[in-house]
Amino acid sequence: MLRSRQLKLTALSLIIYVALTLIAQLPAWSLLDNRAFDYLSTLNPLPLTSDSPIVVAIDEPSLAEIQSQWPWPRGLHARLVTALRAAGAKTIGMDIIFAEPSNPGDDAALAAALGPDVVLAGDETLVTSAQADQFVRVLPLQMFSDAYALTGIASITLDRDGVLRRLPPYDDGFAATVATAAGFEIPLGVPNKLLQVYGPARTYPTVSYYQALEPERFLPDGFFKDRIVLVGLSLQTAATVEKGGADAYATPYTVHTGHLTAGAEIQATIVDNIRLGSSVTEADQALRQLLLFGAVVIGALMVRKDTGWKTVLYNSVALVVMLGGAYAALRFGRVFVSPVSPALAMLSMSAAQAGLDYAKERAGRRQITQAFAQYLSPDLVSQLASDPTRLKLGGEKKKLSVLFCDVRGFTTIAEQLKDDPQHLTELINRLLTPLSDIVLSHGGTIDKYIGDCLMAFWNAPLDDPHHADHAVSAALSMLASMASLNAELAREAEIAGLMHHELRIGIGINTGDCVVGNMGSTRRFDYSALGDAVNLAARLEGESKNLGVSLLIGAGTAASLADTSGVRELGRILVKGKSEEVSVFTVVR
Repeated sequence: MLRSRQLKLTALSLIIYVALTLIAQLPAWSLLDNRAFDYLSTLNPLPLTSDSPIVVAIDEPSLAEIQSQWPWPRGLHARLVTALRAAGAKTIGMDIIFAEPSNPGDDAALAAALGPDVVLAGDETLVTSAQADQFVRVLPLQMFSDAYALTGIASITLDRDGVLRRLPPYDDGFAATVATAAGFEIPLGVPNKLLQVYGPARTYPTVSYYQALEPERFLPDGFFKDRIVLVGLSLQTAATVEKGGADAYATPYTVHTGHLTAGAEIQATIVDNIRLGSSVTEADQALRQLLLFGAVVIGALMVRKDTGWKTVLYNSVALVVMLGGAYAALRFGRVFVSPVSPALAMLSMSAAQAGLDYAKERAGRRQITQAFAQYLSPDLVSQLASDPTRLKLGGEKKKLSVLFCDVRGFTTIAEQLKDDPQHLTELINRLLTPLSDIVLSHGGTIDKYIGDCLMAFWNAPLDDPHHADHAVSAALSMLASMASLNAELAREAEIAGLMHHELRIGIGINTGDCVVGNMGSTRRFDYSALGDAVNLAARLEGESKNLGVSLLIGAGTAASLADTSGVRELGRILVKGKSEEVSVFTVVR
């Protein structure tokens, strides 16, 4: 049976592995992996370093203070660059595109203020047409490049759900150029890595544009000294997902806050990812498949024997370990391994096997109900179906009280009705039906019918500590029922003009050790009892007629009765198959 379960588990494992491998290729599946990255990467994020970039925000206070319509005159930006350089800024990144000429005097002032410590933003856009798709780059005016200002592409790439999770795929990206200008070495293979965010919007130190114009007036001494400074829009009035925002984007933290992050702060995050090497590598396909296979194997091992509350416990522990491992790999190894597919594989194994086990249990209960409905009372059948573990199939040694009941003079009755077999069958059924009902109502198990003989026993398949009392009580009720049955049959015979055949029964009961269980062949079997105690019960039923009593019980039954007031010993007799005499008793109540 265990081998059969293992083969089925192997087949189930392969099905789940192949199914999840195929499902994981669907575009929508990446959304689940991305959301897992959002939660894991924002769980206890890395702290900012003391030299992280500073954001100079073109925000509402600045618009109000400067009182000039946007875009501001480039001469104002020239003043900002001069002020920041004077305040000790190491590198200045202007996340503003100066692609078209403006007032010549302002352009000239800005060009004069620029230098190799200033990075200007460019843009790359995909232009789609009926003829072809092409990327178009928008760069700053040549006069600014001639002033030795550097240019970096500030465009970013969003995932399908509109969230920024990856470093820009540009070798000359804006943040990469800023980091290079600041003296940091750019590692190979940075593009297309996952972005490690350091917090929600406004995590980076941020000052308003008007404050940066006069740092000696508004800011502490040395605030910009040896720092990377990024200048860009950071409007708070339109910084939510619902409202959208100018140069503001959703990041993994948006799932928690619902707020967008300004483009300048995103560039600061990219700068830190590049210079600190905190970006995250996504696990390759081979590793993902290996982990998926391992999760399926673990899931199969957890249910290799059975499913139950332990399965829930094992899955809970495994999920915690799996999520903890994914977090540790991301935080300390800078590798993102999505736990979604492995977790689903493991849970699918448990759920699928639990479903199969439940179906098997239901089928087993139906089988038990069908098998024992003819032998036990409905209440006992219900108990067995609800708790099959109480049933030990295949044979066990147990102390039983066995009853045999036979019709007295059945040979004569059968001879008289030899020409009317239908009437004979009906007569036997009329007799055995109430007798069987009495056995079942007293908690007995009907073993078999042998012609006009009924065999029953107590204390199996369910335990009955008072099995001898119940067997004797059933026998007395069976004897008492004969009077009413004969009266009913007599009335029916008189109405039909037939001869009435009075029915009388003899009963033998014995208590002793037996072997009880499924007896028969591999194709057909019955739940039955075997043993010397059974044989003696059958002999006692036959001897009851010779001793002139309707009920004859053995010494084992007499000794097991709780109330022995009605028990009378008849002596010792020698029964067929025994070499020694046995004590016999009857019960009168």
